[in-house]
Amino acid sequence: MRSIWNGAISFGLVSIPIKLVNATESHSISFRQIHLSDGGRIRYRKVCELDGEEVATAEIGKGYEEADGSIIPITDEDLAQLPIATAKTIEIVSFVPADEIDPLQMDAAYYLAANGPTAAKPYTLLREALKRSRKVAIAKYALRGRERLGMLRVVDDVIAMHGLLWPDEIRVPEGVAPEGKVSVREAELDLADALMATLGEVEMDSLTDEYREAVEAMISAKSEGAFEPAAEAEVEPAGGKVIDLMAALEKSVNAAKASRGEATAEEAGVTPIRRKTAAAAPKAVGGKKSTSATKKTAAGAKKTASAKSTATRSASAKSTATKSTATKSTSKAASAKKAAASAKKAAPRKRASA
Repeated sequence: MRSIWNGAISFGLVSIPIKLVNATESHSISFRQIHLSDGGRIRYRKVCELDGEEVATAEIGKGYEEADGSIIPITDEDLAQLPIATAKTIEIVSFVPADEIDPLQMDAAYYLAANGPTAAKPYTLLREALKRSRKVAIAKYALRGRERLGMLRVVDDVIAMHGLLWPDEIRVPEGVAPEGKVSVREAELDLADALMATLGEVEMDSLTDEYREAVEAMISAKSEGAFEPAAEAEVEPAGGKVIDLMAALEKSVNAAKASRGEATAEEAGVTPIRRKTAAAAPKAVGGKKSTSATKKTAAGAKKTASAKSTATRSASAKSTATKSTATKSTSKAASAKKAAASAKKAAPRKRASA
């Protein structure tokens, strides 16, 4: 891979010669501007404003425009002579846990390649130190006319560097979040969790740019003269439509599970919210009639409860009286038996005395 920058990593007093290589590439399809009437290509020519002549790329330099419109020429040599340590050096300033880096700061990615045999040992030392510490290195470097911030981390056996935006380049998200207080029910969160679990993980290598593939197929068909426009797909407007969130989540879970041949949301143990049907209220013309009906119902309930209580007490009293009468009768019978037995014992004694 072709290097875009040569310099060194400054790791304390250790200097590691490196080459900077782009770690990413764009596969987007490029289009040219054409003249619609005859298909001729439209080109942009670089013309000098003073003499009106077209200028070749080799004759074009840089300049800073002041407020009055005058231009101050700036050369690469001028920039290289700036008293900045990062002009040709990636200067490591600290080591921090990777989760302290806000993903919003992430910019372009590069691979850092050891530049020459003497760089192999210190390069490997830094790589292994980063692995063992489980941290990333924060560095400053200069590229394309400005000083930048970078993050060094290990990818396989290579040190990679991500360009970082400066903290003051991250905009505060004012007015982005939904306005007002929005509440989310536990049942909705349960269904969202079920949907996330159903979709699961994906192999990143399996993801493809379907739009680019469709454009390439269209270009191929047009070049062969066999292109037929497809019917325009109907797309529902995205904004302003009120949806039943629970129903949409349930359908999403079931559709995802069906596509994987798995159980539906209910079979998976997620119970959807059932909408309760409100009972029909009695018709009333005004608030007073409704209140009166309520009072009558309450009074009727009290009378019924009172009657039941009275009947219960009466039955209890009758039961008590019956038990009392039976007890008295039993007591009288026992007394009569005792008296008869005493009389029998007394009769023989009288006869003997006579």
